[in-house]
Amino acid sequence: MPSEKVLQAKQAKVDALTEQLKKASACVLVDYKGINVADDTKLRKELREAGVTYSVQKNTLIRLAMHNIGFEQFDSVLEGTTAIAISEGDQTVAARILGEYAEKSNGKFSLKAGFVDGEFFDAAQVVALSKIPSKEVLLAQLVGSLQGPIQKLAATLQALVDKKNEEAA
Repeated sequence: MPSEKVLQAKQAKVDALTEQLKKASACVLVDYKGINVADDTKLRKELREAGVTYSVQKNTLIRLAMHNIGFEQFDSVLEGTTAIAISEGDQTVAARILGEYAEKSNGKFSLKAGFVDGEFFDAAQVVALSKIPSKEVLLAQLVGSLQGPIQKLAATLQALVDKKNEEAA
């Protein structure tokens, strides 16, 4: 039987993780078996720069924290090696970075499940979420798609003005 001190330390970890999850806009769980130190360091750096908290936690601690915020759906995926990525800002950044890494890992690293704004996502949904471009890319695509018709309109109007000027001359 664990000592009272050990139990208190574990409860403090669960409480801290619960608080992080309450503030999170998104969370992704991954199976990290087979990842080497160099790749893990690179991945952690990229996640940190994107504002994502990434850590390896015991499945039991994650399960308790998830239950504290009302998610029992994660119980089925909390087996084996598990790391958790938590994002308080961008809802897709953690899934994008981890999904890209999972594609390159040849099965050594896989997405398990996650949530976005309180909605549970299974592995397939997290993979789909990882394919969504960043907000900046989407805005650039929108501006690009709006720019073409506006340029055509401006060219048409200029052609009309030029034609009117030729007729007047």
